[in-house]
Amino acid sequence: MTNGPLIVQSDKTLLLEVDHDQAEACRRAIAPFAELERAPEHVHTYRLTPLGLWNARAAGHDAEQVVDVLLEYSRYPVPHALLVDVADTMSRYGRLQLVQDPVHGLVLHALDPAVLAEVIRSKRTAGLLGARLDATDVIVHPSERGHLKQVLLKLGWPAEDLAGYVNGEAHQIDLLEDGWALRPYQQQAVDGFFHGGSGVVVLPCGAGKTLVGAGAMARSSTTTLILVTNTVSARQWRDELVKRTSLTEDEIGEYSGARKEIRPVTIATYQVLTTKRKGVYTHLELLDARDWGLVVYDEVHLLPAPIFRMTADLQARRRLGLTATLVREDGREDEVFSLIGPKRFDAPWKDIEAQGYIAPADCVEVRLTLPDADRMAYATAEPEEKYRLAATARGKNRVVEQLVAKHEGDPTLVIGQYLDQLHTLAEHLNADLITGETTVHERQRLFDAFRSGEITKLVVSKVANFSIDLPEASVAIQVSGSFGSRQEEAQRLGRIMRPKGDGRTAHFYTVVARDTVDQDFAAHRQRFLAEQGYAYSIVDAEDLGLDPAAEVGRD
Repeated sequence: MTNGPLIVQSDKTLLLEVDHDQAEACRRAIAPFAELERAPEHVHTYRLTPLGLWNARAAGHDAEQVVDVLLEYSRYPVPHALLVDVADTMSRYGRLQLVQDPVHGLVLHALDPAVLAEVIRSKRTAGLLGARLDATDVIVHPSERGHLKQVLLKLGWPAEDLAGYVNGEAHQIDLLEDGWALRPYQQQAVDGFFHGGSGVVVLPCGAGKTLVGAGAMARSSTTTLILVTNTVSARQWRDELVKRTSLTEDEIGEYSGARKEIRPVTIATYQVLTTKRKGVYTHLELLDARDWGLVVYDEVHLLPAPIFRMTADLQARRRLGLTATLVREDGREDEVFSLIGPKRFDAPWKDIEAQGYIAPADCVEVRLTLPDADRMAYATAEPEEKYRLAATARGKNRVVEQLVAKHEGDPTLVIGQYLDQLHTLAEHLNADLITGETTVHERQRLFDAFRSGEITKLVVSKVANFSIDLPEASVAIQVSGSFGSRQEEAQRLGRIMRPKGDGRTAHFYTVVARDTVDQDFAAHRQRFLAEQGYAYSIVDAEDLGLDPAAEVGRD
C-alpha cells in the first residue's frame, strides 16, 4: 500500500483526496480518460466510462498509459478485473474501420472477423450494410457512413473512420503574420485535428478557439461552412477572420435570420438551419450550396438535435468541433463522438492559465439564508416553483448590489436567468440590460461600449453565455442559472478568463440561497470547473461583510 491520493474502486469510480499533496498531479493525469461526477470539499468522485476511454484512445492514449496512471496514484491495490476491463474497453475502439476500397468504395473492414460477424447479425445494422466481400469486409453505402458509426458506437464497437474526405472546392486562405502567430497549443490543436481528419478541439473560453478555426481553415484552404450559436457570434467570427487571415469581407457570407449570403466562407447560425416551415427544414440546401471542404461547429456541446441528423450526411467533409467542454446536458456526447469525431486535442484550463494565456480566477459561492417568511413560502411551494423562488430570492439583489459596489470601477457582468429579476437589478445598479429581446445592433453597441470602458457594468441574460468576446470583463456575478447546467457554468466563467493587461485575477461569484434546490444545482454546476482545477470557496454573505437585508438601491 502506498500513500497515493486516489482510491480506485471495482465499480469504476475513482475517489480523489483533494488535500493530498499529489492531488493536482493526479487530477491532471486522470483528466484525459475519467469524468468528474461529484466535487464536494474533500473527496472528488470520478468515473471511468466507455466513451471517456474511447476518447482517450482516439486522442492517442493507450490502455497501458491509463493503467500506469491508476497504479501510480492509487492508495490501495487496484482491482485486477478493473484493469482488464479498461484494456478490453479501449481495445474495442478501431477493431472496426471504415476505409476506401479502390474497387468497391466505402467498406467496413474488421481487424477481428468475429466482431464483424456480430454487428452484421445485429438488427440495428439492417439496411446500413451492403454485400459482404469476405470474412473481414462488407460494403457500406456512402450515404450511411454517419448512421453506421452511430449504430456501431451504441453496439460497443466504435469504428475508426479512415475513409478520408473529399477535398472540397479550393479557396486560398492564409494567416496574416502581422505581429501575431498561433500559440503553441493552438498549433498543436490544428495539427491534432488534421492528423485525425475530423473531431473536436477542447479549449478554455478565452484561449482562442476562433484562431484554431482560422488555423484549420488556412491549413485546409477550401471553402468553409462555419456554424455558430447566434448572429453576434457570427459577426465576431467574421471580424476575427478579416483581421487574422487573407479573407476579405466580400469572401465571407452571413447566413442568419437577417441575411442569406452564400460565399466561399459562410457563417450560419444553428437557429436558421433548424428553422422549420410546414414541417420541413427549409435551409438545408445550404449544406449542399457549395462543395465545402471544411465544416466548423462552434460551441459543439450546444449542437441542436436536428444538426446531428444533418451532420450524418456530411461524413465525407472534414468536420471541426470547437468547445470549452464536451459535457452535454442532454447526454448526447456519443453523437458528438460518432458524427463530429472524437476528441483530438484537450488543453486543461490550468495549463493555459499557467502559461499566461488566460487569467487566473477566484471562484466564490456566496450563500445567504432566506428570511423565515420566504423559507415558509419555499417549503410549501409546488416542486416546479421551488427553483424560481430560490433563484430570485429578494436578498440576492442586495448581495449583488453590494458585490458590484465592492468592485466599483472594475468591468463587471451580472448574469441571470429570470427577466424580471434582471430588470430589477439593472434599474438598481443603473446598468444597461441585454436579453434575448435586445436587437443585435443594440447588443453590439453595448458590448462595444463595455469593451472600450465607456460603461463598466452590464446585466445580461443567458444570451451572453455563448461566444461573446468581452476581454476586459474581470468580475462576473451569477445570480441565477439554467438549473444544474455544467456547460453554462463553464461558459459564464469564460466571460472573464481573457488575460488582463495588468495580470490581475478575475472574480467569479455565484449567489446561492441556502438549504434550497438552488444550492443543490450550484454543486452540480461546479463539477466541470472542479475537474479543471478551480476550487470554489463557499462563504456566508455576512462573512464577506454583505447584508442581504440591507436597504440598498431603490425598491
